[in-house]
Amino acid sequence: MADLPIERHLLRGRDLADLHYADADPPVDVDAMASAAGLSRAHFSRAFKEAFGVSPHVYLLTRRLERAAALLRHTDRSVADICVEVGLSSVGSFTTSFKRMFGCTPAAYRAAHPPAAAHVRVPACVVRTYGRPQHRTFREDGSAG
Repeated sequence: MADLPIERHLLRGRDLADLHYADADPPVDVDAMASAAGLSRAHFSRAFKEAFGVSPHVYLLTRRLERAAALLRHTDRSVADICVEVGLSSVGSFTTSFKRMFGCTPAAYRAAHPPAAAHVRVPACVVRTYGRPQHRTFREDGSAG
């Protein structure tokens, strides 16, 4: 493991954050990222910032907020549900961080984008009719046996 460049170790920590940023048990934090990289927390944080330009904490928070923005644009779930889904526990700090990154609150961000139903290009009545499962057997196609 010592033969690998430090960047390879850092990528292990970053990959852990990318894959499990929303996990609640156990939550992904800088300690978990450093452990995945096989480095001490201080050494990992210093090398991560040097390699990627942001601290591991900021990287993890950015991933969570980017996912929250996508959920706000494409779902009708509540802000509190989205907060928990992306791995954050406080709606207040989520709102503050979101506003700092995107320039508006999560509710204002959602209002500035069309509702999730607007993304459907097919009328809802057609989706309901043709989206229902067809209870057919293989013999209903008209051919015998």
